[in-house]
Amino acid sequence: MSRFDLTGKIALVTGASRGIGRAIAWSLAEQGASVIVHYKQAQDAADALVAEIRQRGGQAWTAAADLAAPHGYAGLVTAVKGIVQESGAQRLDILVNNAGISLRARIADIKPDDFDRVLQVNLKTPFFLIQQLLPLLRDGGRIINVSSMGTRAAYPEMSVYAPAKAGLEALTLLLAAELGPRNITVNAVLPGATATDLNERARNPEIARVIAQTIALGRVGQPDDIAGIVAFLASDAARWVTGQRIDATGGQRI
Repeated sequence: MSRFDLTGKIALVTGASRGIGRAIAWSLAEQGASVIVHYKQAQDAADALVAEIRQRGGQAWTAAADLAAPHGYAGLVTAVKGIVQESGAQRLDILVNNAGISLRARIADIKPDDFDRVLQVNLKTPFFLIQQLLPLLRDGGRIINVSSMGTRAAYPEMSVYAPAKAGLEALTLLLAAELGPRNITVNAVLPGATATDLNERARNPEIARVIAQTIALGRVGQPDDIAGIVAFLASDAARWVTGQRIDATGGQRI
């Protein structure tokens, strides 16, 4: 059996109906994992992904939850527990905290409601999702948090988003130490400019060419570029990697 094989594993990917999350869910399914596809509103897209995974012989389910709501994570926890039980599995194996929202604004333009919402989705929800799912996560499981290169390079317009993601990275490090005795690895992946429907700048050909000049590998990223790294971290091949911030930018602004 390949060390990258995820057959028999169950994974939850938040924000998986589109963009990087969709690519991650698909990549994990390609390696044999059964995938819980979380979405907020894009049910059609989530259903289509699940149908595609099943058509290829895999297992997948959808789970809806508004992770911007103060206790939105609670409904997702309940759904995940139900799916795991109905599937006949004993435990959840992989948790990918991918769902996030960005806000491009400098500090002078941030309102308290903006601040609260960005922190809710990018830090508070992953924190409590991990907390509530830890009893369900098997020993030897994987937690992978999707952060941002905005925590290592200064972008003034990320005045709330970058601090929220920095908090997620701090959580990653301390949980790696706390969960080490259970052989659970915890890592963060830091994408850079990636062409998704949420990043119009990276999808615009002219702007993407300008951004590419700041990237060592000479192009903006694609969702699959990030998904491959996450699939590696979810696999047995990465069993000796924990507490790490993995740059996934193609060498942007190095």
